[in-house]
Amino acid sequence: MKFGIVFFPTVGPEDKSAEQYFDECLRLVDLAEELELLHVKIVEHYFFPYGGYSPDPTTFLAAAAGRTKRLRLGTSATIPAFQHPVKLAGKLAMLDNISKGRLDAALGRAFLPDEFKAFGVPMDESQDRFKEGVEAIKRLWTEEDVVFEGRFHQFGPVTLLPRPVQQPHPPVFVTTARSAESCAAAGRDGHHLQTVPNVMSTEELQNRLDVFRSERIAAGHAPGSEQIHFSYPCVVADDGGSARRMGRYDDDRNTAAIHQAVAAWGNTTSSAYPGYEKLFAATRESHFEDKLAARKLLIGSPDQVRADLEQIAEWFGDDIVISLGVHSGHLSFEQAATTMRLMAEDVIPKLFHR
Repeated sequence: MKFGIVFFPTVGPEDKSAEQYFDECLRLVDLAEELELLHVKIVEHYFFPYGGYSPDPTTFLAAAAGRTKRLRLGTSATIPAFQHPVKLAGKLAMLDNISKGRLDAALGRAFLPDEFKAFGVPMDESQDRFKEGVEAIKRLWTEEDVVFEGRFHQFGPVTLLPRPVQQPHPPVFVTTARSAESCAAAGRDGHHLQTVPNVMSTEELQNRLDVFRSERIAAGHAPGSEQIHFSYPCVVADDGGSARRMGRYDDDRNTAAIHQAVAAWGNTTSSAYPGYEKLFAATRESHFEDKLAARKLLIGSPDQVRADLEQIAEWFGDDIVISLGVHSGHLSFEQAATTMRLMAEDVIPKLFHR
């Protein structure tokens, strides 16, 4: 089991300025490098406190690349439907060069109606746009004189510059929240998988991982060559009660942010997102204690979090990678840094050692 950090801001100007938030995050990037964690990731979202401080992951990751030597840099995820594939392929290849080959390229469909509306993209096209965008990006990374004739984009012949450092291309992750078919397609296409355990039951996630792995093998990809990344909100303190108080506050604010962001699902339906019209009501029923008991949050003392991780490994395998959501912006920099240090010094080294 390996560990990195992921930033998913759920703050707005009334809470904390973007300048302050990013200053704190980049200082935590320095700490992640010092603690020899695996990666740093950041999301792509727009307009709302739910992720809205991060409309372009590559900008933040380029800043992180300039102050680190070892950390891998992950988009978590960037959205092909909202950018021309030539532009996105070029930005990601440039980041791979700036970082000397440390990019992990996670790509996703997006799911917020207001974002699709702002970009003038019909939600029902999201799956087809995603597939086409990923195909175009991979071809641009690996081929010369690319001629592309897709449903949404036509271009060529073009040869992308710069070429990625990693060959044949940077690792490609499919980010999915609820879709079993997205997991299956990621496996068939030989991609890696990135998901959020918080949005489904343990049994549903186990099923999706089984489908992902079996589809990879059936498509001829080597068993064990896949990477699976999970993201968990994380607050650790020497005193478990203190960690839970901070974690409850952070989770309540995160839940309020997503409730606002998914409000449009209250009057939206899409064939590409079956069941998502229930999201707005579901966020009203999200309770901290239930999520904590189901091990969807990593919150508590080092011993408590270590026990949670060992149970997670028993459920899903000890080869998964955990991205720790350490700083949504509601807790202080010092509290986030304490979480990271306790994880690196008191939790990770003692995992699986009874």
